[in-house]
Amino acid sequence: MANSSSGSLPEGGECNKAGFVPLVTVVDFHHHRGPEVERWFGVAEGQDPAADYDWTLLPFMALSDGAHASTEDFSYFTLLRPATDDSPATSLFGISCTRQLDASQLLVRPSDVTRSTVQKAVVVIADSPQFFGMLRERLSVVTSAWFAQREFSDTEILRRFQESLAEEKARGQMNEEVDRDQYLGMSLRELVREFRWQTLVLLKCCLLQPKMLFFGSRCERLCMMQFSLISLIPGLLRNLQDCAGPDLNNYEKKLSRPTSLRTSDRNSLLSYMGLPLQIFGKGSLFGPYTPLQQLDILADFGTKSYIVGSTNSLLLQQKDRYSDILINLDENSINITSTSLRAALALSHSDRRWIDFITQEVNDTWDESNPGRPKTMGYRGSEEFIRLQFEEYLLSLISSVKYHNYLTQNAHNPKATLPHIEGDPSMDFSHEWVEYWMKTENYRMWNAHTDSHLFDIVEPKHPCAGGLTIDDVQRRIQQQVQDLHLDERFAVGREVLGRNLVAGRDKASTIFNKFYADMEAFREAQRKRAEETRDGTDKNGSAQYNVDLTKAQQTVSSVGARAGAYLGSWTSWADQKRKQGWGRSSSSSGGGDSNRTGGGGWGFGGSRKPRSGNTDSSSEKNGTPLSSPALSSPGFSSEKIQMSSVLHRSSEGNEKFRPVTQDSFDESVLDAAGSADESGTSSPVSPRKPAIPEQNNKSIGANLEGDKHGDAVGGTTEGKDDIKKEEPKATETTA
Repeated sequence: MANSSSGSLPEGGECNKAGFVPLVTVVDFHHHRGPEVERWFGVAEGQDPAADYDWTLLPFMALSDGAHASTEDFSYFTLLRPATDDSPATSLFGISCTRQLDASQLLVRPSDVTRSTVQKAVVVIADSPQFFGMLRERLSVVTSAWFAQREFSDTEILRRFQESLAEEKARGQMNEEVDRDQYLGMSLRELVREFRWQTLVLLKCCLLQPKMLFFGSRCERLCMMQFSLISLIPGLLRNLQDCAGPDLNNYEKKLSRPTSLRTSDRNSLLSYMGLPLQIFGKGSLFGPYTPLQQLDILADFGTKSYIVGSTNSLLLQQKDRYSDILINLDENSINITSTSLRAALALSHSDRRWIDFITQEVNDTWDESNPGRPKTMGYRGSEEFIRLQFEEYLLSLISSVKYHNYLTQNAHNPKATLPHIEGDPSMDFSHEWVEYWMKTENYRMWNAHTDSHLFDIVEPKHPCAGGLTIDDVQRRIQQQVQDLHLDERFAVGREVLGRNLVAGRDKASTIFNKFYADMEAFREAQRKRAEETRDGTDKNGSAQYNVDLTKAQQTVSSVGARAGAYLGSWTSWADQKRKQGWGRSSSSSGGGDSNRTGGGGWGFGGSRKPRSGNTDSSSEKNGTPLSSPALSSPGFSSEKIQMSSVLHRSSEGNEKFRPVTQDSFDESVLDAAGSADESGTSSPVSPRKPAIPEQNNKSIGANLEGDKHGDAVGGTTEGKDDIKKEEPKATETTA
């Protein structure tokens, strides 16, 4: 095809802007007067463009609210240059770099510097924002070098910087028709990753031309977000000559319908399809950073739509008045206040599948160390990939809308439909959105300056038209899981759990430490009490020991005396009785008994009457003495047996009287007599016990009188007298 001029790129506008030379200015923050322009570079001596062009808000645009909170910050804004004799009114674009310096570091401190810091901004004003991506880096270096001098009166570096920009403009380097949209604004990869499916919502919202308000505390990020969004519309950054004021309409005045097309030329194809869609025309405004002093323009009746940004939170309190949709970058939230706009921005199933596909490509190739480039270093997921995907989407959109208009005009002609297209493809882009868009100014300009059969150039079909596939379902599930922010919630939960564990461990440690300290204190108190008790015992131990020893000696002496007296009395008594009659044989008592066997036991006198008056009939009949046959048998010593029998009889009556210390004597000496009694035979009669004093031996006398066997020596009085003679001794010992 033959070459033709593009109706979307008017020549007049470019020629008018070709003569504008970039300007450099310095804006200072005065502690009394506030922000003010300090000096200009690139103009004649004594000329002030701010006064000539009525840029009274320039200082407030250059020094954004909150710029003092950061070391370096950038601000982007638009300026309206009034019409002159040789050029119409147009839009200019400014970029400022704000820095601050401690006043004490200045080499020469002016008298008007009364604050602790000095804050200034270096501003570049150009006729197009297309090269601001490259210009930002150069401006940052120049501003940093100027501040490093610590002498602001030396502005040679700023003058040379402006001269270099003017030379580039004169050589035409800034007038080249090169598509450099991707060099301005934040990375599209970051935009898609941050807003995901809402990225498409924001783009379609721009085409509906509502009142869009962006809010953020960081001015540069606020401005870059807006530039990135409008750069998704192909060719729009090169045609913003009417965005600085709602009264400008130069673009539409010089717009014409294209008559030819070169399919091999991308710019020619875009122009023929009616791109860019001019969203900043009559009644529209674009202000990346808009100070509060410019709110009167936003509230003006002639301002129908705008895209503006602000760092002042006061606008959040009046969002219903100044916005149809509020994008809060600090909270990553979108608040649509208009009901009709909310319904129109609802994405269709095809739209959602399409934006989910792009989001997944970005997430799969995301690199934290370099967000602007895929980790695979490939094409999929790159900036060019995203930009071309949006370009394809817009081309399919406008082609489908043209086909929709064609079907509406030929509703009663069935042959007018395309055989390979089913139904109305514009429904895949949301019917509500299409109806809303057809009422906007940019649609009116586009529809009036484009061919009615654009669907013959680009197929009128949504990029993700058709039914759901397995990939679509998996992609949707993955996206919904990401929307739940499970990783973030789990991270917060782990953090809270970790804090609780640490707090619990500290609390438990405190409790155990306190318990251990209490135990140590208790043990120390016990130890001190033990030491005090031991000290008291040591002081009184010697006296106590003497008293106890004396008592023990007295007790031993008393027991020994009693035992000696007891044994002595019994020995004396036994000797007396042995002399009186224990030596007589049994034959002298009753004549010889042929049945008695020899053996020499001691007799007790058969003529003695028992004490109780009764006699043992068996013993009298047999004529045997009162002795046990076992005791009188051969092999036993008669004397020893008789002595044992006497002692045994005596022990039976005095068992309770004998001292405890004589138990061993009873068990050893008198065991034989005890065993003889248990055998069931009659034992020898023990002699009468001596009369023991009444106070000590009442129980002994009672036992002696109750003895059934009687006393063999009861008729004699000599034994009684002898025993009475021994009584004083026993009494003395017991006493």
